[in-house]
Amino acid sequence: MSFLSASLDRIKPSPTIAVTTKALELKAAGKDVIGLGAGEPDFDTPDHIKDAAIEAIRAGDTKYTAVDGTPALKRAVVEKFRRENGLAYDVSQVTVNAGGKHTIYNAMVATLNPGDEVIIPCPYWVSYPDIVLLAGGTPVFAPSSAATGFKITPEGLEAAITPKTKWLIFNSPSNPTGAAYSETEIVALGEVLKRHPHVHIFADDIYEHLVYDDFKFTTIAAAVPELFERTLTMNGVAKAYAMTGWRIGFAGGDQKLIKAIAKIQSQSTSNPCSISQAAAVAALTGPTDFFQERAAIFQDRRDMVCKLLNEAEGITCSVPEGAFYVYPSIEGSIGKKTPAGKTIESDGDFVSYILEDYGVAAVHGEAFGLSPHFRVSYATSTEALQKACARIQDACAALK
Repeated sequence: MSFLSASLDRIKPSPTIAVTTKALELKAAGKDVIGLGAGEPDFDTPDHIKDAAIEAIRAGDTKYTAVDGTPALKRAVVEKFRRENGLAYDVSQVTVNAGGKHTIYNAMVATLNPGDEVIIPCPYWVSYPDIVLLAGGTPVFAPSSAATGFKITPEGLEAAITPKTKWLIFNSPSNPTGAAYSETEIVALGEVLKRHPHVHIFADDIYEHLVYDDFKFTTIAAAVPELFERTLTMNGVAKAYAMTGWRIGFAGGDQKLIKAIAKIQSQSTSNPCSISQAAAVAALTGPTDFFQERAAIFQDRRDMVCKLLNEAEGITCSVPEGAFYVYPSIEGSIGKKTPAGKTIESDGDFVSYILEDYGVAAVHGEAFGLSPHFRVSYATSTEALQKACARIQDACAALK
């Protein structure tokens, strides 16, 4: 009998973390590697947020807090939802967790029973299906393609819904493609969801402030008010505020669900870090003028990366509306041989080739449920991106 839980057989380690770890190992071994795998802004946390954390330490705010968030942070979250999203929550309808992934995990564990289905638009962030599986649910993938802008259609959503459906996980702007749904597109999906009152919506809005070309972000509970009570709206400070390591996510939703999440958190992690919570209060209540400046830099990087990748033989790269990823197709490279004579049979072969032979670390599309693609994170310096894209161009040119 195995000492380890059988539930571990249902999941796999995070491929994005694995790529980042591999790149770090190669760098430590002296290899020149450019990492394009991590979904982490290269900007620093703003000083006023760091100062708030230091002040909290000096003030002795280093004890346990309320299990699912301090009153101050919950009030700041309520005000953020009101100010930025037009959503009216009470503090009793807000949960604070140790990162957005923790919010997703808590929500799934609190609600899923064996046989319950969770619709996950494809391609998807690598952790969604594994969290569902770990919570005892069944992932159901709703496909999209480059032809639909990597967005699911109302028809595709309708086809995925069954009597067993409990959740739709809805991520816009999206990881891994950067696709963002307009208000019109969200309303069309909402019409489908209104016909199925047993389906709840998990809105992952973590890339809300990273949108480009005058795109207007809208969250689903605001665009379709009839879905408000069925929607758990999740966000956090990681991406917009460059606070990935601070580990603060939060969500607003039905009070019964929020209480259930708190119950789980009370017997697992307990409260998120008290210092990180103080920093998050400063983030959500402080200046946000840097949003626009950083978004402009990301947009310039996006445009450059798309241009350079489209110039690579065998690659086609769509221009996304948000986040800091592109999801190029390598269909034109499939079946070709590397200089060493190995055939590129999959996107996994392709990313291994560009890592081992050209020192560029990216994530294969199979990890996100749609091949043959690969994900490039442009949340790194412009210089590094230029070098990486040049290497990818050389790698593609060397294929025969």
